[in-house]
Amino acid sequence: PPCKPAVFDRNHEPVEPVHCPQSLATPRLPMPAPISLLIADSKEIVRAGLRAMLAGTAVNVVGEASNVPSTLTLAKQHKPAVILLDPGLSRGNAFELAVELQKTPPAPKFIFLSAINNPTHMARAKIAGASNFLLMHFIQRELVTAIENAVAGKPVSGTEPFARILVAMEPRDLPVAREAGLTPRETQVLSHVALCLSNNEIARSLGISYGTVNVHVRSLLRKLRVHDRTELVVWALRWGIV
Repeated sequence: PPCKPAVFDRNHEPVEPVHCPQSLATPRLPMPAPISLLIADSKEIVRAGLRAMLAGTAVNVVGEASNVPSTLTLAKQHKPAVILLDPGLSRGNAFELAVELQKTPPAPKFIFLSAINNPTHMARAKIAGASNFLLMHFIQRELVTAIENAVAGKPVSGTEPFARILVAMEPRDLPVAREAGLTPRETQVLSHVALCLSNNEIARSLGISYGTVNVHVRSLLRKLRVHDRTELVVWALRWGIV
């Protein structure tokens, strides 16, 4: 039935409320809150470009930082959901900054942005807990999607460089490594070595001790019959370990 009209008295005051069947009422869905975001990049032109790209989207830029100390200050002040982070941020180490900011809840998500395809930086970003690592050739929709996926906790997939690095850093049973007598864990350590990571970084990535990493590296040198880490890297690259 249609809605029953309201009845008014001579003073135009309603004496009966409007009755409308519930089925005819249009529910109002709550608007999703914008995603708060901090831009941390050493270049002003990059910061301005990112802000312009994100204007009118579901992302609200709450601040801009140009170095590690200012990023730390603004992150604590605004508590953004996501931080876009330049791996070459000045006056400190961007990867250590990411680790530090994740110690205090609510921890932000991190997306590293770079114009350079640097596998070592991508590996360090993964160890630091980054949600993604984007190269600077994305369009607006790709950036917004990456931000939304970071907030939702969706893993990176596909053929992008960061996704390939993530796969390379996992334990794998590769035929070429098996033929050389390597275990999946040794293959994993080898891929980390090939990404030019230190033993401390490898230990942090794999959740093992520094001494255990040393044992694996010595085993790799012996099994592959090479003399140093440089030759390990050459072997790994030659046989497609990374």
